[in-house]
Amino acid sequence: MTGTGRAGLRLTARGAIVMLFVITLVGMPFLPGPAFVAGCIAAVLLVAPRDLLSLVVTPPLVFFVVALLVQLVRALGAESMLQTFGLGMFTTLSSGAPWLFLGSALTLAIAWVRGLPANVRELRGGPGPAPAPATRARRRRARTFDPEPEGYFEPRLYGKAADE
Repeated sequence: MTGTGRAGLRLTARGAIVMLFVITLVGMPFLPGPAFVAGCIAAVLLVAPRDLLSLVVTPPLVFFVVALLVQLVRALGAESMLQTFGLGMFTTLSSGAPWLFLGSALTLAIAWVRGLPANVRELRGGPGPAPAPATRARRRRARTFDPEPEGYFEPRLYGKAADE
């Protein structure tokens, strides 16, 4: 392959989240913590840089959903399903908390190195590279605030408004 572009697998945020979900789900019955951390590292390394922000916020949710599914399946055949489910969720979440923190922190740290601040700047509309002078003038004009006219959001319920 020629050129200066870096070849390699790049996932979208959705693909990386699904990969994290599958790795965590497969590892949950055996080693839930290390499987989750490994999934977090793999996901943040394989995601496209433009999707880092979407990925960084999802690991805790993925861990919770996987724990919910696994404990629900485990509780199906139990004598007291609700008690088994509740105790299983409590045990899984409390024992997985250090791993959850580690996986989330590593995801954030690796994403930061890979360009997360640029994604946050883009989301906030902050300054990027210095734009041309004409572009700056257009941005200044576009940022002016035009208030809505009075009564714009007032509904007209029965025919005409009272002031008409």
